[in-house]
Amino acid sequence: MKTAVVILNYNTRNYLEQFLPGLIASCEGLDAGVVVADNASADTSVEFMKTRFPEIPLIELDKNYGFTGGYNRALEQVEADYYVLINSDIEVPQDWLQPLVEWMDSHPECGACGPKLISWHQRDTFEYAGAAGGLIDRYGYPFCRGRILQKIEKDHGQYDEPADVLWCSGACLMVRSNVWKALGGLDERFFAHMEEIDLCWRMQLRGWKVTVVPASWIYHIGGGTLPNESPFKLRLNFRNNLLLLENNLPSTLGSRLRTRVRILTRMCLDGLSALVYLFKGKMDFFRAVVQAHREYRQLRRPGELLPDAHRPEGLYKGWIVPIGLFGKK
Repeated sequence: MKTAVVILNYNTRNYLEQFLPGLIASCEGLDAGVVVADNASADTSVEFMKTRFPEIPLIELDKNYGFTGGYNRALEQVEADYYVLINSDIEVPQDWLQPLVEWMDSHPECGACGPKLISWHQRDTFEYAGAAGGLIDRYGYPFCRGRILQKIEKDHGQYDEPADVLWCSGACLMVRSNVWKALGGLDERFFAHMEEIDLCWRMQLRGWKVTVVPASWIYHIGGGTLPNESPFKLRLNFRNNLLLLENNLPSTLGSRLRTRVRILTRMCLDGLSALVYLFKGKMDFFRAVVQAHREYRQLRRPGELLPDAHRPEGLYKGWIVPIGLFGKK
């Protein structure tokens, strides 16, 4: 098939039951099909799929490989021109897929694209995970058009033109299969969180574009696998932020020394965040930041220094945190 829409499921049978029928219906009449890969769920997801949707290809993985390892192993078994990575906690309108396919067909320089993410709970408001396309500041803090830190905009058409961005959310991301394979898929050290930013950044360094296509939109619940207040999720985010910079800053800045200075600055900012958690009595969060830095030092490896790297879109030269907190540059 031309387009494979692949859900990586982990213990979310309730979302499969709620949203999978609409996703399947949206692919009817197109050269597209749905595949479900299961990351060794401990609930009844696999039994549900076999009983309720026996016609849908089901890839059963032998353990939970995380978002990165799960998709890498699943997509090895899928043949298509375009892969769509999509979360199970997403409701799609009937015509969400075709604008993405048409964009990729007509823009061969585009390696990946994504829709607008709208909140499932508040349908006039962007959703935190990706909003209208992602950017990143000089110290590695991701933000979006339509979302800075915890401040989220209502969608009133202000981002309705296609735009090249640094990243589109892995909650719903279309990728050319040949680009995916050339880059080796997702970096499995990440396990989950920010792995799609890394993929999109690596893609751009090699000359591919990443574009948000707002003619397509989906409704995302968010936090379907890990709640926002999870110390484990916080640990992944702090650790993976550093891995993200280690992977991509050398080629972006053209210097390993400048990369180390930038990362050390970010680690100091993380230390300040840890102290805030400590003073607030959030010991689990404080320990999560400390553990994140420990794991980063264990997992880090020097990023590739590409002599002919392309300049990525979506790099904000300033620090976004003061703007998110105080609204000032």
